[in-house]
Amino acid sequence: MALGRFGSVVVLAAVLLGASASTGFSAKDSAVTTSGLPLPRYVSLKSDHVNVRAGPTKDNDVAWVYTRSGLPVEITAEFENWRRVRDSEGAEGWVYHSLLSGRRTAVITMKTRDELAPLYDRADPASAIAARLQAGVVAQVKKCAAGWCRVTGNGFDGWIEQQRLWGVYADEKVE
Repeated sequence: MALGRFGSVVVLAAVLLGASASTGFSAKDSAVTTSGLPLPRYVSLKSDHVNVRAGPTKDNDVAWVYTRSGLPVEITAEFENWRRVRDSEGAEGWVYHSLLSGRRTAVITMKTRDELAPLYDRADPASAIAARLQAGVVAQVKKCAAGWCRVTGNGFDGWIEQQRLWGVYADEKVE
């Protein structure tokens, strides 16, 4: 059977789609990226000076500069060694990959800036409150499971409801 120049690609795509359907993987799970890692995904800033550019080359203007090491960002696209990132306020731009870290961090989110998020001794709202954290506090994510995350930071260590964090996906397990 002669498939022609693009026929073999169509057959391969059909085989891969069939394989993904039988294994339960979605197209998102099998997307091939420059890094080989899934999109989207959360990472953090490695440096306290990170240029964010309008496009994925050094020829593009610097749109702004992040000045906080450890800030979580979400990678939404990849182009060669560049990553398009989005921050907790929704701003997007391109960052060079070496300025990003796989270390997981998160920002405390609340309905109002004046509200404080309770941090518990255990992953249980009936346990003692270890601290109350303001919206905008950045914490290192140690573990997430069953809707709770253990976070640490400057002067705090405890468990917080996962929905109070920007930097982990809903029901994501972090080990």
